[in-house]
Amino acid sequence: MAGNDEVMITLTSPGEDSRGSNLSGATASDADDLVITDNSELGIYEAAIGGRTAAGLVYSQVGGRVILLATSVLPEFRGRGVGARLISGVLDELRRQRKTATVTCPFTAAFVDAHPEYADVLDPAFPRSHATGHGH
Repeated sequence: MAGNDEVMITLTSPGEDSRGSNLSGATASDADDLVITDNSELGIYEAAIGGRTAAGLVYSQVGGRVILLATSVLPEFRGRGVGARLISGVLDELRRQRKTATVTCPFTAAFVDAHPEYADVLDPAFPRSHATGHGH
């Protein structure tokens, strides 16, 4: 994870995942401490709380499109909105970088469905894979 490939994304808004009861539940102190790192060498966005890895979002990149493959939250961090904050931070960063996303992860698809403000980040030609249960 060392070198120039590592980019830190720090979330500053704890309310970004306030909708959707199964995608929220964070406390303000958790949100202030959540740091997302893009480990591009391994193809994973990693979320850390208090210096401890809490969650990851596996991805691959094709040109300017990032395919969001799978989200995982370690058991001790579940139910606290960490996955939702990871996804929102990644989508915010992709928007800033003018990249698009294709969603294959069901949890990420549910998050995007609950947060239509991220629709502009989805790739217009390939917003989702068929595996998410939603059509193109």
